[in-house]
Amino acid sequence: MVLAAESRIKEGKEDTNIGPPNSPRHPEVFARWDPAKARRPDIAEAPVFYPSLEEFEDTVAYIEKIRPSAEPYGICRIVPPLKWSPPFRLREKSIWEGIKFHTRVQNVELLQNRGPVKKKKKKPKVRKRKRSSSSKRRPSSVPASVSSPEEEEVFGFNSGPDFTLEEFEKYARYFKESYFESKEGNAPSVEETEGEYWRIVEQATDDVEVYYGADLENKVLGSGFERGETSGWNLNNLPRLSGSLLSFERGDISGVLVPWVYVGMCFSTFCWHVEDHHLYSINYNHFGEPKVWYGVPGTHATALEKAMRKHLPDLFEETPDLLHGLVTQFSPSILKDEGVPVYRAVQRAGEYVLTFPRAYHAGFNSGFNCAEAVNVATVDWLSHGQNAVELLSEENKKTSVSHDKLLLGAAYEAVRSLSGDGGESGKSLAWRSFCGKNLALTKAVETRLRMEEGRIKALGSGFNLIKMEKDFDSNCERECVKCCYDLHLTASGCNKCSPGEYACTKHANELCSCEGNDRFVLLRYTVDELRSLVRALEGEAEDLKTWASKVKEGDISYLTNDLI
Repeated sequence: MVLAAESRIKEGKEDTNIGPPNSPRHPEVFARWDPAKARRPDIAEAPVFYPSLEEFEDTVAYIEKIRPSAEPYGICRIVPPLKWSPPFRLREKSIWEGIKFHTRVQNVELLQNRGPVKKKKKKPKVRKRKRSSSSKRRPSSVPASVSSPEEEEVFGFNSGPDFTLEEFEKYARYFKESYFESKEGNAPSVEETEGEYWRIVEQATDDVEVYYGADLENKVLGSGFERGETSGWNLNNLPRLSGSLLSFERGDISGVLVPWVYVGMCFSTFCWHVEDHHLYSINYNHFGEPKVWYGVPGTHATALEKAMRKHLPDLFEETPDLLHGLVTQFSPSILKDEGVPVYRAVQRAGEYVLTFPRAYHAGFNSGFNCAEAVNVATVDWLSHGQNAVELLSEENKKTSVSHDKLLLGAAYEAVRSLSGDGGESGKSLAWRSFCGKNLALTKAVETRLRMEEGRIKALGSGFNLIKMEKDFDSNCERECVKCCYDLHLTASGCNKCSPGEYACTKHANELCSCEGNDRFVLLRYTVDELRSLVRALEGEAEDLKTWASKVKEGDISYLTNDLI
């Protein structure tokens, strides 16, 4: 049974005047707990780590330390030392009672089991924005929109009521107490809540509608951490710490370098997805009831996709890039039956959850809580990130960050350390540990060199090779007009037919068919210079001296003109 208010939301009409519990305008909860049909997944737990105070001092180093043992699970839980208890600024009365935030409506019974919903309608088009003010990928419910031609509608989360944190807490408690017919003293356990959640997702008998305050940007409520908190575990600081490659990205990318806040209630859901660019993510549960997570290691990402396509063929036929929508849940029990390893993490208040590159993750909230999340990239991520931008290019999807900018930034920093300009600090020694033959950073630069070298050779004759201006992409995005590939390292164009438009070296011949000297490729570095950079990272003295000079003087785009 669905009340009129719920029906209006399902039809895409907001009801922003839903009042507090017992108000006539409050949606009554009709569905009820059915413990006899619980479907809690029988899966293994993800590892839990307890850093010492000393280990907790260096966030990036600790992530690198636990990676070998944690990454095979895709996800892990980190319990801070007892002395770590940062103030929660959103509890301030002016925020708690005075600032409203948007919510999404989630019909839990439709997250896995639903039919195709395509119909013609005018669909909002995502506005193209600069990276300095852009956001990571969101579920399809809240695009920054302008009018667009008629497109086909697909399943998504509609906008729900606006709440203050005080109001949302009251509604969340009302919902859970009504649904489980419980009070404070006899509330269901996390295990019981989990069993009921998957019963709804897999074998629903009632409509179960919840709200989720998800992906709340900094300008809405602000961060839950105090600004003066200098620890690397303050998620406002983490992305730009030394050792995090995101520190080489100057723009404040919302959701990637600037944390997003999440206000949850019982059964509110984050569906299966990987992070943009296959980055690491880290989530802190500031307060409230636990979040239940599921993770699949990055080595089995393709297996998860295959299993979901097998069991949800109609949804994937309707929306081939279904997983990019972040609106589809899928049973860990079925994944396990299909041979996909999946692990559980129950994140309580005051704990972190870390997800690894290309590790699919999903989960739900067991009750009212408030969490915050951001991305981070260590050197070992580079190979995953390169794979991610190639996949984005194949799918003609925009990037969130410039992978080449991060790669070269790391290389410059390593050159400084290898040449002695960084001194003998622990950070400098850490950079050196990624250099040398066949080590992570050297391999990443060499892989990128070979990739671009092959693409330039494949172009054949007829392209002028021209020095790229150092600030070519400093003040605006430069991306391939054919596939959205980032153009920080190379860009092709034509002075005759398409001035101001650029393509990547994969699509240079598709930009135009002009002949003569009008077509060109801009190169930040020649192939020979990139080979020299590889040798510098391997420790070759002359090359290291050359690159140390470039980095020190800021002359890091020197190039001579040439012609293929």
